[in-house]
Amino acid sequence: MICQFVEYLRYEQNRSELTVRRYERSLRDFEAYFKSKDETIAWESVDADMIRSWIEALVDRGNKATSVNADLTALRSFFRFALKRGLVGIDPAHGVLGPKKRKPLPQFLRESEMDELLDEKTWDGQYKNVRARTILLLLYETGIRRSELVGLDDKDVDLEARQLKVTGKRNKQRIIPFGDELAGELQRYKDVRDQSVEKKSAALFLDRKGERLTGDQVYHEVKRHLSQVTTMDKRSPHVLRHTFATAMLNHEAGLESVRQLLGHESLETTEIYTHTTFEQLRRIYKDAHPRG
Repeated sequence: MICQFVEYLRYEQNRSELTVRRYERSLRDFEAYFKSKDETIAWESVDADMIRSWIEALVDRGNKATSVNADLTALRSFFRFALKRGLVGIDPAHGVLGPKKRKPLPQFLRESEMDELLDEKTWDGQYKNVRARTILLLLYETGIRRSELVGLDDKDVDLEARQLKVTGKRNKQRIIPFGDELAGELQRYKDVRDQSVEKKSAALFLDRKGERLTGDQVYHEVKRHLSQVTTMDKRSPHVLRHTFATAMLNHEAGLESVRQLLGHESLETTEIYTHTTFEQLRRIYKDAHPRG
């Protein structure tokens, strides 16, 4: 049956030789597994429980979820083929779920790194540097996305009320408060901007030609400055969004409040940041344990 399936993949589906070998290897591995359990078992008598047992064995061997799910994909494809050709009576792989892929924890900067990065003593008054510091501070203090920052117009910033009107995904708008430090920096930036460039756009952040900054320009500017304080692989504007969320939770902000500030649809999306609030656990431990 495996040989028939391999020929089907190779000659009817025109799959690459790499894919054919990968599928065959998965099927041979599964066949060896169920034969090791009971020599009398054949492909026609394999059930869903046997497949689940195999999946557990693969995980126990240390295989990553991506690899295990690739093995399961090969098995599903095989049984669909076998069912259509009448080689088996049922498809036992249908409905069997593979292991969930672990979502990587978001990377973020420590508060000390952000303090070092934003230290006013290290910044001069050139337009590009005033703009860069304002962008960094805005991303850190509000947690907005790069696309949301690029989309900001002057009219969206209310310095008196200390709030931003942000247009997020699917054009949903939300209001985000900010503090005195950012208000002062935004005012300083606007003053320097209006003296340095001829404004040709309603945008808040402009390039030297007076046009709205692009997402790529913001990305490279942020990456260049984050590289001064961290060696993390990721040094994107999104890292500052993660840093904002982590800092808020470390300082005892409610999860629902952080969700609203970030513009997440679901609280589950925001909950990933609860894994990064180790500093809060450290403080609780030191305060509560007699030998902390």
